[in-house]
Amino acid sequence: MPPIQRENYRAAARAALRDATLQRALADVQGRLGPGTAAAYRDLKEGPALRRQAHDLRMRAVENLDILLERLADRIEARGGHVHFAATAADAVAYALKVVRQHDVRRVVKGKSMVTEEIGLNAALEAEGLTVTETDLGEYIVQLAGEHPSHIIAPAIHKTRAQVGRLFAEKLGMAYTDDPAKLTWAARAALRQHFLNADLGVSGCNLACAETGHITTVSNEGNIRMATTLPRVHLAFMGMERVAARLEDHDILLRLLARGAAAQRMAGYVSYIGGPAAGDQADGPEAFHLVILDNGRSRILADARFREMLCCIRCAACLNVCPVYGKIGGHAYGATYSGPVGAVVTPLLSGVHRFADLYHGETLCGACKEACPVDIDLPRMLLELRAIQVAGDAAWEGRGASARERLFYGAGAFMTCHPALYRTAMGLASRARKVWSLNGALRRRTPVLAGWTRTRELPPVAATSFRKRWQKDPEDKSPRFGAPGGKR
Repeated sequence: MPPIQRENYRAAARAALRDATLQRALADVQGRLGPGTAAAYRDLKEGPALRRQAHDLRMRAVENLDILLERLADRIEARGGHVHFAATAADAVAYALKVVRQHDVRRVVKGKSMVTEEIGLNAALEAEGLTVTETDLGEYIVQLAGEHPSHIIAPAIHKTRAQVGRLFAEKLGMAYTDDPAKLTWAARAALRQHFLNADLGVSGCNLACAETGHITTVSNEGNIRMATTLPRVHLAFMGMERVAARLEDHDILLRLLARGAAAQRMAGYVSYIGGPAAGDQADGPEAFHLVILDNGRSRILADARFREMLCCIRCAACLNVCPVYGKIGGHAYGATYSGPVGAVVTPLLSGVHRFADLYHGETLCGACKEACPVDIDLPRMLLELRAIQVAGDAAWEGRGASARERLFYGAGAFMTCHPALYRTAMGLASRARKVWSLNGALRRRTPVLAGWTRTRELPPVAATSFRKRWQKDPEDKSPRFGAPGGKR
């Protein structure tokens, strides 16, 4: 599997724009899930107020994480489960390897988990000689292809059924077919043996409830339920922010999660898990371990500008409406999380300067906020990141704008604040306009503006400035300056 690299963002985005198959796939998923989610929100009996209430519930939980996480851990441990607080990705992986050795694990089945992608769990387990099998159909497809997921809830959205057919023919030894039903049955047959033979089941955690002491997994395939009940050990991973205070809060979030993720009232399989199987239970693991991951989240929590990001429940609703994601797909973002959520959370977790392309690449159109089930203001945080990148911020390794950029904008600000200088400069530009803009010369002769002019031409400076036209004839009839008829 190739490493995830942010440095490929621009090249990967350009390649995605040229990929006609990807463009059709992205248009399809956004055409279905974007409007579907909007319709699902309209059907809420509480109306838009429920999403605002959910935002308030999430913020209160985020602001009291220490208490809620302690309560969650106490209740799980009282039932015989084990809870480990991992400060870093390396700490989380080390604990997983400890569990593997403790229980003599050789075969692992996994439910879809973005947190395990974040910490690189699969590679670490495989390096120990373990067989690791993704059991979500989309994750299974991208694992066989040696790729990373390209969408939070639809990992293989970039694949056509013909591509999947060829992949299954190569990897599973079956006759080629592009029939979705036959491909699904082939995957089920292959995965069934992995479920039956696995020693360890790994899952993520969609939500957790401190009051009841359980984690919740959500799926539409039933694979997570099998991965968490058939193997003798269950190892779950959750970002530390995923906890709700009360069961009533949890259920509000669960209703909104299903709508935001897949325009559903409820997912097909919802499991509440609070520990190993009790003595009178026929199903369930002999041992249950929960890893609660920080990995930079405490740093986000400490900054009032970005604390709201921890309200995110990773439903992917923002991906399903984002015009940028809808053109470049998930792989271009070069990190675990893509779309608007990735453009904010990835820089905060992994480097504001290193991942500057992500938050500069978003349009700030506000569609993500409109689609978010918990009403997170992602556009505001995108702007905050841009401000840090320009002004600098030692807490986030924001270096500030380059000397050339500061000089350019400083000169512009100085000129704007000195009207006589501004008028002189505009006059010189007007005189040079014909030669400068002839046959696209402006594009060719200003390499410093190449990022802008590569796909658009700057308009030539007007022969007569607006100020002069106004002074000459305040009642100019040109429709460019007023309502029809010229009157203002």
